[in-house]
Amino acid sequence: MGLDGSGTAKTWQKSVQADKVSLTTAVLGWRPTPAVWRGKHVWFAMPSLQEQIVWMPSPSLVPDQTAIDTAHLRQMTLGERSLEREVLSLFADQARDLAGRLADMPPEAPMLAHTLKGSARAIGAFGVADAAQSFEAALRAKNGVADTLRDLTVAVDEARAAIGIILDQS
Repeated sequence: MGLDGSGTAKTWQKSVQADKVSLTTAVLGWRPTPAVWRGKHVWFAMPSLQEQIVWMPSPSLVPDQTAIDTAHLRQMTLGERSLEREVLSLFADQARDLAGRLADMPPEAPMLAHTLKGSARAIGAFGVADAAQSFEAALRAKNGVADTLRDLTVAVDEARAAIGIILDQS
């Protein structure tokens, strides 16, 4: 049915023109579609089924997640490239050392995980920080320790790989 209720596409096209809606929609063969909007019966244009438009996927509004948040790192080092490189190198060594020590489950494991969490947050290795926090919680609860340690080890490995790439690029 057209916008004026006559049921003709020609009348609908004239209504589209009269309403100052793009003539392109009428020319493309879009059809009026009834709907209820805010409690009122209204008409809106939709492409006919055989003329559905294939849209390209939009880029994500959230940046791709990487193991190191370089914007955070840059902010924490005041944009000094040499300092960025230095803290990344130090963190890579420290993370490898702490992850190795945590694998043995020493009595000071909660303290080591806490240290790793703080260092990771400082350089933007938020995946490592989150995994270290989960590991700390598992140690306190004495539940899921092996799984969270495995997650922490994976996060450390990913961060160290990302650091290697960053250091190679700069």
